[in-house]
Amino acid sequence: MTDPFDAGPDGLKPPEVNMANQPPSPVDKAQAALQNGSKSGTNQPGWERETLEKLAFSALHEQRLARRWRTFVRLAWLGFFIVLAWVGLNQGAGTQDVSAPHTAVVEIKGEIASGAEASSELIVSAVRAAFEDAGAQAVVLLINSPGGSPVQAGIINDEILRLKALHKKPVYAVVEESCASAAYYIAVSADKIFVDKASIVGSIGVLMDGFGFTGLMDKLGVERRLMTAGVNKGFLDPFSPQTDKQREYAQAMLDQIHQQFIDVVKAGRGDRLKETPETFSGLFWSGQQAIELGLADQLGSLDFVAREVVKAEEIIDYTRRDNVAERLVKRFGAALGSGAVQSLKSSASLR
Repeated sequence: MTDPFDAGPDGLKPPEVNMANQPPSPVDKAQAALQNGSKSGTNQPGWERETLEKLAFSALHEQRLARRWRTFVRLAWLGFFIVLAWVGLNQGAGTQDVSAPHTAVVEIKGEIASGAEASSELIVSAVRAAFEDAGAQAVVLLINSPGGSPVQAGIINDEILRLKALHKKPVYAVVEESCASAAYYIAVSADKIFVDKASIVGSIGVLMDGFGFTGLMDKLGVERRLMTAGVNKGFLDPFSPQTDKQREYAQAMLDQIHQQFIDVVKAGRGDRLKETPETFSGLFWSGQQAIELGLADQLGSLDFVAREVVKAEEIIDYTRRDNVAERLVKRFGAALGSGAVQSLKSSASLR
């Protein structure tokens, strides 16, 4: 009769495991040494101590090997990050200190905003390096941007005008797909603006956008509990009603910023600007229309400007971009709560 404790689920005995080929562990070795010592009947004093010492030294040796391996892995990772940071820092800035005659290029792409690649910090740094290089025959602003912050655009515009007067070098703007609003604010600092016939140019205006949910709150029966110190402190709150006085105040501020934009455009374009009632209305035009309105000068690409206008076909890019190390610092630095702050922040923007 088959023993149920000795058989598997199918009524068969499980196969016996052969332990003959398994390597002995340190504990097995110690037990074998103790058994051998007791079986041999040796009367040599201290053989147990000798065995234990061997075990202790073996364990210490294994610990040293493990510690050395951990140290090696840590040093390898440290070396990897050092190399990564070194490569990133060397790629962070555009080519500088080039003595041969060339056309210096600074790209202005994407949203013009603090912390973006088209921020005043990066653009001004790149433009300054381009002006200071003795080999740069002219500085070209290669623009493809829908706009952004009037503050950032104003800083860039002012610095380009200062450097242009200081170094006596011409500045040209070359528009790719778009040069709208704050991007055009920067472009008018150039001596000439070149566009493609299908480029989008203009949008000379200011906006402040947001949402109001007061009616929806009433329908849902939700009460907004906003406490402020200052009667107008929360007038941009989307869940609170806006008074006529607050709306007039915001409109006056937007009109003032709009007038600043208009003054910059008129100063930059001068007599070339063919002003119409729609020029400063916020409309935008194709590159061909922009030339007819005096918002741009002529058709031309970057290569055309370098070859035919600057007379220096070699193009050197001075654009500063965030490298890997800088992106890591920005990502970890002051990241906590930034999403909540951005969602509540409302500011005027030229776009």
